[in-house]
Amino acid sequence: MQSYTTKFTNNNIEVIGNKIKIPKLGLVKFAKSREVKSRIINATIRKSSTGKYFVSLLVEEELNPLSKTGSACGIDVGIKDFAVLSNGKNYENPKFFNKFQEKLAKEQRKLFRKEKFSKNWYKQKVKVAKIYERITNTRDDYLHKLSTEIVKSHDIIGMEDLQVVNMVKNKRLSKSISDASWSKFKTMLTYKASWYEKNLVIISKKFPSSQLCSNCGYKNKKVKVLSVRKWTCPKCSTIHSRDLNASKNIKHEAIKITTAGTAGIAQLKTIHKSGVPGNLGSLEPSSSRNQKKNDI
Repeated sequence: MQSYTTKFTNNNIEVIGNKIKIPKLGLVKFAKSREVKSRIINATIRKSSTGKYFVSLLVEEELNPLSKTGSACGIDVGIKDFAVLSNGKNYENPKFFNKFQEKLAKEQRKLFRKEKFSKNWYKQKVKVAKIYERITNTRDDYLHKLSTEIVKSHDIIGMEDLQVVNMVKNKRLSKSISDASWSKFKTMLTYKASWYEKNLVIISKKFPSSQLCSNCGYKNKKVKVLSVRKWTCPKCSTIHSRDLNASKNIKHEAIKITTAGTAGIAQLKTIHKSGVPGNLGSLEPSSSRNQKKNDI
């Protein structure tokens, strides 16, 4: 990916109809995805591996906070279901890479048979890159829609602080974990919660969300093994689905942190207007004046 960024000075960056004025390039015709009504700060021009050019404008925009819903939710992410919410709603894992894996392997075999650095090799290389690009775009579209829906529907959102870097070391699950892209989903929730003045609470990885009974609080260490998908609480006899129970515990912990400030070993990362997690402490909503990046 090749790119460069140029700052806005003396109206050197401007959108005029279906054209954009860029320093050194002048007026360039482009496909505009949305209107730019705010003050432009800079423009980033990038060339993808498939030979397409994109321009992203960083603009300063006044964002109005979303209306409060009075709702809280916990999110348990996984491989079988991408996300299970504490209200019982399941979001399937589309497994985007698996859908294109056979076609990708076929095109990669063709690339391998071409003479390296020949014209046909470069043409085939672009075909392979287009498949990767389609996988990425499809996944990003799904994650954007899902994260926006969750932020709009809930005021308090709880999510575990998963150590994906360590999890992908599991050779049997590494491909599925990478395809799910939990880190990107968390990033999207982070900056969207910041934009719209919602509270995203990140729960420590040490919090035993799967082991606790969401009904009575009993800790069952026997269900730590991932293969246990359903279990019955020995204390209150409640039958639990592993993922749903975990999401309910995450929700309870998120509410506890939000109302009390701290709780046990859990950790709150307050989201500031910069979108960067802060220190444990204030639950004041972030400023509605944010810098928003628009891909044109």
